[in-house]
Amino acid sequence: MFKQSLLILGLLISAGCAQVPEEKEDERDPLQSFNRPMYDFNMDVLDAYILRPAAVGYVAITPTPVRRSLVNFTDNISAPTDVINATLQGKAGNAGISVARFLVNSTVGILGLFDVASSLGLEIVDEDFGQTMGVWGIGDGAYLMLPGMGPSTARNLTGDVVDSFVLPEITLTTPQTILVFALKAVEARASLIPQESLLNESLDPYIFMKDIYFQRQLYELHDGNPPIQEEPEDFDEDFLESL
Repeated sequence: MFKQSLLILGLLISAGCAQVPEEKEDERDPLQSFNRPMYDFNMDVLDAYILRPAAVGYVAITPTPVRRSLVNFTDNISAPTDVINATLQGKAGNAGISVARFLVNSTVGILGLFDVASSLGLEIVDEDFGQTMGVWGIGDGAYLMLPGMGPSTARNLTGDVVDSFVLPEITLTTPQTILVFALKAVEARASLIPQESLLNESLDPYIFMKDIYFQRQLYELHDGNPPIQEEPEDFDEDFLESL
């Protein structure tokens, strides 16, 4: 069955490579001939038949307070990662906030099930090694559409691998690690349900998702204050001709 699934995936990718829509070349996306069919596979197969139904069912049967506690728990076990990356980025203040959050929520918050720290003014500061490399001046690298995981870049994929070796997450057993990953994935998908219409109504959902991803990465890299890009003085004639 597994070999058959790989064969089907290979056929989908091969078919998609020959049908990539023509568009203005995007230097961020040199692997588009692979990324587009992988996006189609993620959305038309994995999301349609597995992830979205799981997210809908999860929302339907899980009380909101329980969902909130599960999110708090997964956020809390990632706090040491935030501390290390904030330190590597030279953000002593953010590192201190993450340390305080972890101590408060791991004790008073009962292993992080309750976000007591936020009520004390210690809001979550999300830092990862992908952002750290960005602060160090390392570029995004090629845009990637990963099977079952969605959009990423060469830099952020490397960052995710590095972050996965940071305590305390490596102290979890394999089943616990899988459970935490599944909870994060289902909760993330559930949070996107209200925004599905934006993606479905876009002229090119693939490009829409890619642009939103890069905007979000820029926003996070600059801690919510990305540099303002000047609007071009002239219209893009190629764009106007395509209307």
